Parts: sequence; structure tokens; C-alpha cells
Amino acid sequence: MLYPKKNPVAKWFFKAYVKWLVGKEFHQFIYNAIQIDKNRSVLLIANHFSFWDGLILFCLNDKIFKKKFHVMILQDTAKKIGALRYGGAFSVNKGSRSMLESLDYAAQLLNDSGNLVLMFPQGRLFSNFVSRVKFEKGIIKLIEKAKDNYQVIFAATFIQYIKHKKPSVTVYLKHEDNNYAGKTINDLQNSYQQHYESSKQQQTEIEIK
Repeated sequence: MLYPKKNPVAKWFFKAYVKWLVGKEFHQFIYNAIQIDKNRSVLLIANHFSFWDGLILFCLNDKIFKKKFHVMILQDTAKKIGALRYGGAFSVNKGSRSMLESLDYAAQLLNDSGNLVLMFPQGRLFSNFVSRVKFEKGIIKLIEKAKDNYQVIFAATFIQYIKHKKPSVTVYLKHEDNNYAGKTINDLQNSYQQHYESSKQQQTEIEIK
């Protein structure tokens, strides 16, 4: 697997560039404030629909969670866009033995209260307005490996063009009381599905003024 790069100067430039890029490309960045436990790490579970997902949530971490950002991405992506590793990206090669190494690494990150680990359990890109969110099993294997010092946050992100040339992005967040240790992939998926459906409903009810 490929690990995050640690060059502090490059990391600073990456952060500045991503914040500038997201601010430039989107008319508005909307999100709801939630309470988090500063003494526990964050497992951020999100839908995956575009190149922008990780960059948007990278910026959101800077606004709300203020943790050390990490995200699991496909190995091919990590090789093609190596700069993402300056932003905390580490790779997974699905279907290979090294996948266990990636899950072990993510679990170790969650043992540190200063860390945030972003996961896209769908495993690949889907439409922004897909009706059903289906998770691959890697996320529950990560939860099985992690200790209890983490909190689960659901994020449902939607991008929409309304009356401006640039789109607006909205992230709906939910803090879960359950960390899903000892639960099944269906338990986790069904809980996320409820949040996703509620978020999508709110998104379709936005008033255009």
C-alpha cells in the first residue's frame, strides 16, 4: 500500500491549494454544525459521487472537526494523483492481500484521538442522487479491527446547480451514538441509508429565492 507523504511544506501548499480550489469552484459551501467529542477520533463515512468528494470533506475537516485528515483511496488513484498523499490519502488495493494492511493502518489511525479517517464504503463512484446506497464489506472489517476510541459521523454530500453559474455544495452531517462495533454491515448500511434519504429529501426541498 501507499502511505501518506509527510513533507510539511508540501502539506501546507496542498492544504492552501485545496481550500482555494474548492472556494473558487463552488458558489456556496453549506453544512450543519454538530457536536463532536474532541477526545475521540472520527470515522467519517460518506457517499462517493465525484472527484470533489474528498476535497470537499478535507475542507470541512478544517472547518469543523479540526483533526489530522486521512482518506482511503484506490491504489490506482494514489499512483496517478500522488499529490493527494500530501493531504493524508493512503491506498487500498481491493481484492489483494495488501487490503488487510490498509485496513490495519486505518484502524491504527483511529486509535489516535487526533485523527480523522474518511471512508467511502460504496467502493466506487455512483450518481449523486442514487436511491440506494450499498456498502462493500471493508468498512465493517475496519470497525472490527479498531478499538473503541472513535466516533462515527455520517456525511451525505450533494452538489446542485440552481441559479448561479457555479454549483452549491451541501454536506449533511450526523453524529452517531453507536460506533457499530459488534454490528453487521447491514446495520451500518441501513443506518446510513436513513441519513442519506433524509438528507436527500432536505436537498430537494431547498427554496430558490
